[in-house]
Amino acid sequence: MTGRERIVDAHHHVWDLAVRDQEWITGDEMAPLARTFTLADLEPEARAAGVYATVLVQTVTVPEETPEFLALADGNDLVAGVVGWTDLTAPDIADTLAALRELPGGDRLVAIRHQVQGEADPEWLLRPDVRRGLSAVAAAGLVYDLVVQSRQLPATVSAAALLPELTFVLDHAGKPPIATRSLHPWAADLKALADHPNTVCKLSGLVTEADLRTWTVDDLRPYADTVLDAFGPDRLMFGSDWPVCRLAASYAEVVDTVRTLTEDLAEDERAAVFATTAERVYGLR
Repeated sequence: MTGRERIVDAHHHVWDLAVRDQEWITGDEMAPLARTFTLADLEPEARAAGVYATVLVQTVTVPEETPEFLALADGNDLVAGVVGWTDLTAPDIADTLAALRELPGGDRLVAIRHQVQGEADPEWLLRPDVRRGLSAVAAAGLVYDLVVQSRQLPATVSAAALLPELTFVLDHAGKPPIATRSLHPWAADLKALADHPNTVCKLSGLVTEADLRTWTVDDLRPYADTVLDAFGPDRLMFGSDWPVCRLAASYAEVVDTVRTLTEDLAEDERAAVFATTAERVYGLR
């Protein structure tokens, strides 16, 4: 694969610290992220890597962010989709989703996400009020992005089984414990999730699950291979996780790393990982 080929970056963020704090950015290790990151910062790096479309993903659980992201997408020809946030447990979630669709850029809303990784209850996704909200997401024709810790993967398996009408997209491959060079129980839980046909996985966020300073492609390979074996290219999509990836690698390094990890795939299989899976699953225009 060359830099001239078409790529969809199915997972990146932006934030403006003049608008609101990103409370998850704490400590010395996260300090490089404690600044504003805009689409204007992203675009030259993405275009240089061969990216022609992106999916902008929520960062904080406040209702104001999703309309802001939709407006950004409406005014930008790079952002083809938005993964937003709304309260899954709200009784009026169906009305909220419909209202978001009517906003400027509302046609770019492709999915909903909640920071499940921050929930103390490992079975938060299985709560009746959450399941009701997930059903509303499915009824609205949207996808649900899963951002979970590896310990929460068993609940995602149950949720996928209970809601076959909803497509679940697992962000960052379920955050495998790469830094500790462990595969289990993450690998078994990942494969159990992949057994459900309504699940898809992002090949994203791996560099920041490894040692931020010393990681190598070979450190990531067992995890990428596990994901490829479990989901197959037609249910995998590339994501940069920019600017979070900058803690460990540049945008170009992330793209080149995933190219290397998928270099043994056939041309159509690489095309699936780098573009067509995201186009199909998110219904990107």
